[in-house]
Amino acid sequence: MISNNLPETAIEEKKGSFPKAIPYILGNEAAERFSFYGMRSILSTFLVAQFYNPNAIPALQAVAEAKSNEKVHMFVALAYIMPMVGGILADWFFGKYKVILYVSILYCFGHLMLATFEKDLSMFSIGLIVIAAGAGGIKSCVSANVGDQFDASNEHLMSKVYGWFYFSINTGSVVSNILIPIIYVKYGAAWAFGVPGILMALATIIFYLGRGKYVKVPPMGINRNNFVFISVHALLNINKKQKGESWLDVAKTSYDPEKVEGVKAVYRVLAVFAFIPIFWALWDQNLAEWVLQATKLDLNTGLGFAFLPEQVQVLNPLFLVSFIPVFTYVIYPFFEKLGIKTTPLRRLGAGFFLTAVSFVIISLIQTSIDAGNHPSVWWQILAYLILAWGEIMVSITGLEYAYTNSPKSMKSTMSAIWFSTVSIGNLFVSLINENIANGGFFAQLSGASYFWFFTGLMFASTILFFIIAGRLKETRYVG
Repeated sequence: MISNNLPETAIEEKKGSFPKAIPYILGNEAAERFSFYGMRSILSTFLVAQFYNPNAIPALQAVAEAKSNEKVHMFVALAYIMPMVGGILADWFFGKYKVILYVSILYCFGHLMLATFEKDLSMFSIGLIVIAAGAGGIKSCVSANVGDQFDASNEHLMSKVYGWFYFSINTGSVVSNILIPIIYVKYGAAWAFGVPGILMALATIIFYLGRGKYVKVPPMGINRNNFVFISVHALLNINKKQKGESWLDVAKTSYDPEKVEGVKAVYRVLAVFAFIPIFWALWDQNLAEWVLQATKLDLNTGLGFAFLPEQVQVLNPLFLVSFIPVFTYVIYPFFEKLGIKTTPLRRLGAGFFLTAVSFVIISLIQTSIDAGNHPSVWWQILAYLILAWGEIMVSITGLEYAYTNSPKSMKSTMSAIWFSTVSIGNLFVSLINENIANGGFFAQLSGASYFWFFTGLMFASTILFFIIAGRLKETRYVG
């Protein structure tokens, strides 16, 4: 029985129930993630086998793989710059519901193009662009739409729903990474790309069916007090800066001074974020270069089953989900008891180091392959395990750092910038592979030297980060 001494708001909070829209949002997210990761699971190997080296000529394989890597990483770069566009369209003009619905329909057409034009590189490439615009366009809206469904009566349930939301993402990813490669082998590319399209259509239908149950936050119009407008104004008027002022202070005469201070906080976070693109440049290779490497491994596990090359990547989300609670409840508290504070900057540095270590293993695997051997898939599994540890310490910590070190008015901006770091990292890798495919300077990065290059880059970036991190000041904005 609830005591009558409790405030009325507390009684209402206990009575709160899950928003009726949540099942539709979770079903939509699971199906959408199935479609995206299912398509991507076979993309690297398909591009090589179908378009760049269909006759499997050994002399053409290196260039074919470089062309595949170039296209895959450019696709990811576009997909992760689009959340900024989708967020602006939702917040300023159309609202989240309309952006998610209409962009999802566009997303479906992209999948249709992949399934229909699996033998036409030009049209297939347009399909990839459409999917990148669709997946990225809704990315910044979907998770925010979850939060919009709550009010004071049920906000205590929000963390549980976000847990289920995260679970739906990984469920869609894991199931598709197992299933789609099998469909590709047994039924061909058209079905392997068609099934993700069917799931995306299902995702759109599920989302539409919940239309009467969503809390739809209306667009707020153009917000002139934003990061870009304030920064550009300050740069154009930097000659007006007074002695002792920040270069951004000149914008306070034309913009909200509190928002200008928020922009300053964003730039402080960017000093940390400057290192994140290198991490993503390496991380996203596990869904591209590592998949191509898996085609040259002994995929027999010795446990009664063998992986398909495209299936090994399923271990990433499995390891991720398995070890997040281990780091949260075991590893971090262990170091705290030893008197070693696991600050966000220290976690980031450790994550960078582990990512580099995972690439040492991949580089050694490739060295063995270059010597004519077929190393066991277990070595790559070990690399996936260590990469997952690095991802936990970088990706989750980075989001936390961005949130706590930016004021409320700039938290959406920081989310958009976080997604942009993924885009920049993949753009870098895409340009490297374009140069390799065209016989440029980086063409010397063949075989193991390609992975050693990125290994060295990550280690160098980690050392530089540790040097700079010690001088960075944190300004926390929580509550």
